Amino acid sequence: MDDRQDQPEARRDETSIHVVAGVIVDARGRILLARRTEGRDLAGLWEFPGGKVDPGETPEQALARELREELGIDADVGDPVIVVPQRYPHKRLRLDVRRIARWRGSVKGLDGQALAWVPPHKLPSYAMPDADRPVVAALRDPDRYLITPEPGDDDAAWLSSLRASLDRGVRRVQLRARTLESNPRDVGRWRSLVERAVEACRAYDDTGVLVNGDIERANELGVGVHLRSTQLMALTTRPLPESRTVIASCHSLEELQRAQSLGCDAAVLGPVFETASHPGMPGIGWNAFAEMRERVALPIYAIGGMREIRIPESRTHGAQGVAGIRGLWEG
Repeated sequence: MDDRQDQPEARRDETSIHVVAGVIVDARGRILLARRTEGRDLAGLWEFPGGKVDPGETPEQALARELREELGIDADVGDPVIVVPQRYPHKRLRLDVRRIARWRGSVKGLDGQALAWVPPHKLPSYAMPDADRPVVAALRDPDRYLITPEPGDDDAAWLSSLRASLDRGVRRVQLRARTLESNPRDVGRWRSLVERAVEACRAYDDTGVLVNGDIERANELGVGVHLRSTQLMALTTRPLPESRTVIASCHSLEELQRAQSLGCDAAVLGPVFETASHPGMPGIGWNAFAEMRERVALPIYAIGGMREIRIPESRTHGAQGVAGIRGLWEG
C-alpha cells in the first residue's frame, strides 16, 4: 500500500489522509493480507491491501485501481466494513475498509510484497499497523455488546428476555445487576442467576460472556470480565489469561490508553449521546469519540443512546459497534 505509512516525518499537518483497503476472501474463507516491503515505514507488518484515494477519485474507484496495480485483479467493491481514524507520530489516517464482492484474475504481489491467505481466527497473530487492528476485530467479533438490566423480582422473566436477546443475534453479554451485586442480602440470588445466565449463553456456542467487575467470579465460571473504570486504573497487569475476554469501561483517553497497555481485548467509550438513565447530561458526541479512538489501536464499543440501528453509523467513526441495555435487551 504505497501511501499508508510512507509520508515524510517532516510533514505534520492535521489533515487526515484518506486510505482505502479491501477485505478479499477466497473460496475457503481465508482473508488476504499483504506484507509491507523493506525500506518502507513499518516494514514487515501485515495489512489489508489498498492505498491512498487520489484527488477526484471516489473510494470505490481508488480501491479498484489500487488492487489492480498491486495485485493484478479487477475487483468489484462491496459493502463497507469500518472506517478507522488513526493518528501516527507524523500524520493522521482515515482507513476506509470495504469488502470485495468479486474479483477477476490471479492474485499476485506485483510490488514484490509477500501475500498470505489467512483464516479469520488466525488474523490476530499477524503483526499489523495500529489502524488495521480494529479491522480484524470488526471482521471477527460481535458488533453489539449487551449489558443486562436489573432483574427486578422475576428471575425467570429476566432469563427469558436474555434468551430472546440471544435469539435476535446478540453474541457478547455483560452480566450486570448493580443493585443485587451491592446488596449483601441479594448476593446469593445474583450468584445463582449468573450461573443460570452463563448456562443460557453457552447454549449459543459463539456467545462471549463477561461478568461485571468480579474477577474472582470470572475465574470460577471460566468466563470474561468487564472492568469498571476505577478497577482499570488500579490494575497493573491483565487480570485474566489471553483465552478469556477482558473489556474495560472508559470515559477518557487516559483510560483507553490504560486499557490498551493492560492488554484488554476491547473497551467501551461514552456516553456518546444523552441517555434515559442520565437525563440532562450531554454525551461526548461522535467527533470526540473519533478523536480518542484514533490514539489507540483497541476495538471500542460506543455506549450511550445506542441501538442496533446505529451500528452502521458507529462503524463510520471507528467503533467496533454499540453497547447498551435498553437498545439491545428484549423484554
